[in-house]
Amino acid sequence: MTHGTERTPEGRSLQLLREWLSPSQRAQFAEKGYFEVVGGESGRRYRIHVGAATNVCEIDERGRPKAGLCFLPIGDLPIGDVMLAQKIALETSESCALAVARNFVPNGFSFRQGRPLA
Repeated sequence: MTHGTERTPEGRSLQLLREWLSPSQRAQFAEKGYFEVVGGESGRRYRIHVGAATNVCEIDERGRPKAGLCFLPIGDLPIGDVMLAQKIALETSESCALAVARNFVPNGFSFRQGRPLA
């Protein structure tokens, strides 16, 4: 059943994002409201939460936020497009993404799980 959201820019961007996610990332995103990627150069793990800014964090070996990263493409883009750009940047040009990212200290409030965007 659809509710017309797939016809909105936001809905289309989230659909495109889901199409680019691996099956495990898609499941993680549907269940937890975030998905994890592996940096293409370092092998570090990153978690991308729903959002367009201050929504990426490097995670440690125990899955805890280690460092917050804020980077996004230029332009007023829907959230799904921003998150897809962040995923592609970390997987294919990790050092370039990190070079422009602003660091922040992640805290529990920043990444509270909201309702997953199915």
